[in-house]
Formats: sequence, C-alpha cells, structure tokens
Amino acid sequence: MAGQVKSRQRVTDFGEVFTNEREVNAMLDLVKQETERIESRFLEPACGNGNFIAEVLRRKLAVVRSRYRRSPGEYQRYAFLAVSSIYGVEIQPDNAQECRERLYDIVEKDARSAIKGAVELAFLDAVRYALEKNILCGDALTLKDANGEPITFAEWSLVTGDLVKRRDFLLSELLEGNVEKGGQASLFGEANALWEFDEETQAYIPAAIREYPPTDYREVSRVG
Repeated sequence: MAGQVKSRQRVTDFGEVFTNEREVNAMLDLVKQETERIESRFLEPACGNGNFIAEVLRRKLAVVRSRYRRSPGEYQRYAFLAVSSIYGVEIQPDNAQECRERLYDIVEKDARSAIKGAVELAFLDAVRYALEKNILCGDALTLKDANGEPITFAEWSLVTGDLVKRRDFLLSELLEGNVEKGGQASLFGEANALWEFDEETQAYIPAAIREYPPTDYREVSRVG
C-alpha cells in the first residue's frame, strides 16, 4: 500500500486509496485508442491527486509531440486542446490542488522538451486557467462544488486557427443527457431544459448555460 494512502485516518474517513500505476495503465489500455485521441474528453469523478488523468494527459501529449514538435505554434495549440479535454472532481481540497499542479507540471515539462524551451508564457497561463476550470474540488455524488454550488464544467473546442470556443454546462444536466440520436432525454431532467444534438458524441446533450465568443486560446483567462 506504500504510495497508495496518505494516512490511515483519510482511508477511514474518506475511503481514500490511490490506484497504483500498474492498474492505471491496465485499465487505460482497455480504451487505448481514446486515450491517444487529442480531443477525446475524459472525466474522473473521484480523481484524487490525478493518477488516472495524469496518465491520460501523458498519452495525449505523446501524440501531440509526435505530430507537432517541429512547429511550436501547433504544438502549443494542440497541447492546450489535450489538457482542456481532461476533467476531474475531487472532494479533498489538497488533492484537487495537487492534481492541478501535477497536470500543469506534465504539460510544462513536455512542452519545454518538445519545442526546445521556446514556450510562450501565455500558453502556460492558458493551461493553468483551463486546469482551474476543469479540475474542481467538490462531491461527484451530490454534484456540488466546495462552495455548495452546482458543478459546472467548461467545454473547450478549437474553432479555427488559434481560436477556441468555450461553453459552460452543468454536470448534473450532462449526466441526465447523453441520449442516443433518436432517443428520449431523461424524464428527470429539468422541465425547461433545452437539448441539442452533439455531432461529436452523436448524442443529445443539454444546451450550454453560458457561451463565450471565440477567443485566442492564449487569452481565455481574460474573457472567463
């Protein structure tokens, strides 16, 4: 159990046991193709300090590096897309912060290695901002964040060039959604919820609660 627990008390109070690297890789290998798709979205509802999503990020960045390392601009654009496609909820504040820092360090180290140190500070700031929005302290069972508010996640999508589109969704409505094309939305969703068909997932999802104009991905923190 070495490295899998922080303290016996936390195991007792929260059932906190971290999955070791061997199990993480074995499980992710079951969906290997998705872990290597840059834009494929992953949500870990009890992410701890990030064992699963850190490995997903490493796999995505390996693809980004192999395709775009000769172009710093393209590398940074797609590295941002990779990190912004990863989401986590964690009930322990220290774990959530540790997870954010861990993912940020992975991106920074990979970027400096891949493009020989020519890394834009604006890119790193955008990565940190996306992680603040995507890795949240909260309870995935109650769907509330640490402040007792409904968990809201930002969806980030490249539009054209360096422009990214951000749309915010309530996690509760996303979980009620995801109805296959031609199917029926959950009767337990909000009565006045608007649903739209998402071409990427081929499913009906709730309409966004907030949308932002297309923005250079390096400037997302200024319009959020």
